[in-house]
Amino acid sequence: MTKPVLSNSIAARDVAFHIHSQTNPQLIERDGPLVVARGEGVRVFDAAGKGYLDAMAGLWCASLGFTNDRLAAAAAKQYAELGFYHTFFQRTQEGVATLAEKLVELTGMEGGKAYFATSGSEANETMVKLAWVYHTVRGKPTKRKVIARERAFHGSTIAAASMCGLEFMHREFGLPLPGFLHTLCPSPYRGMLEGEDEAAFVERLADELEKLILREGPDSIAAFIAEPINAGGGIIVPPARYFARIEAVLKKYDILFLDDEIVCGFGRTGNWFGKETVGAKPQMMALAKGLSSSYFPISAVVVAPEIYEALKEFNKAGGNFGHGFTNSGHPVGVAIALEAIRIYEEMNVVEHVRKLGARLKGHFDALAAASPIIGEVRGAGLMLGIEIVADKETRVPFDPHLQAGMQFDRIAYDNGLIARCMGDVLGFSPPVIVTEDDVDEIADKVARSLKSLEAYLGR
Repeated sequence: MTKPVLSNSIAARDVAFHIHSQTNPQLIERDGPLVVARGEGVRVFDAAGKGYLDAMAGLWCASLGFTNDRLAAAAAKQYAELGFYHTFFQRTQEGVATLAEKLVELTGMEGGKAYFATSGSEANETMVKLAWVYHTVRGKPTKRKVIARERAFHGSTIAAASMCGLEFMHREFGLPLPGFLHTLCPSPYRGMLEGEDEAAFVERLADELEKLILREGPDSIAAFIAEPINAGGGIIVPPARYFARIEAVLKKYDILFLDDEIVCGFGRTGNWFGKETVGAKPQMMALAKGLSSSYFPISAVVVAPEIYEALKEFNKAGGNFGHGFTNSGHPVGVAIALEAIRIYEEMNVVEHVRKLGARLKGHFDALAAASPIIGEVRGAGLMLGIEIVADKETRVPFDPHLQAGMQFDRIAYDNGLIARCMGDVLGFSPPVIVTEDDVDEIADKVARSLKSLEAYLGR
């Protein structure tokens, strides 16, 4: 990464006044920020005019790129008509009803309903609260605990961060809260035992989940939450039939399955939703990021009919649903989301992602065959990871002090490519509008960056 000049007034003021998310405070004070000045399609440009192909779509989210005339026009039109209104106290707008209907249709949650929030964290926490209502109405108010998985990421608010299975989300804040539990991560590359095949691995994962449930007490467990493909924990694709076995255990003990589709949704994995990619059948789904291509902060929860019926039953005496956010169903966010979905449909996003994802993975597989440090290439659609290792045969990782993944990040920046290191997993989740030329450019920049990394590591 090119070191910015701190005398630049933007960088200097940023360092003086701004707290950055997921950033080391000492590092930002020493090196300053990368000032992003503008976007153009799949690229962003810094204050000095240097362009970067952003192969992470920002934070897995700018699916339609960093400029889109149609999304901008949809926002402008809505701002001119109604810049804000809420959905409390029986209020709505046409766009809210239309988007709710569309999301129920797209997700296949027949007979279900949609609820709107403004972030993925809020959507995931909403699912937890609805799970509590569901069990209470059915005479099981003690079912409160939530099981997530190691290496999972589900958000940054208190309950959402508690569901994360990542130490760095917990250490500063004394998390997780009591009642948030974690079971094994379904990583074949890192989790399978010697001599264990994928079928046996799946059985062990299901057995471990069942043991946890029995140890805690089935009448204390409300829900299990999972991403179809684990994103922030290292782009981990579960083995075949993993979700079928997990869901069998959940059904046995009357535990709801909450599907975090915040990254995987809207074509990212080569299907409209990640649940289709992995064969999962949840009772609730959380959507965000690609919902509006992050042109507006909007998220949604889509629930099966039995969840809504429980909510209605709880309030049958005349009470109001005691949950809500000021900007739930914001008219501008809704207008942008509706236009984004139209664009996905027009571009046939599923087939496009499958085609371009296969092309990018093919490039990465070729790199892996030639590189001494690529242990595994994995993912689905345009959500791919490269795990780098010190020894390909034994899968021994690099010494953490080498910060091999972070060094790749820096080298890639210098080569005009933005990726994402998750430890020593290099993540790629480019805007879904990428072309064949864009995909080839990503692969070329990754290859050059890996060569430099190998030199840095003495390979």
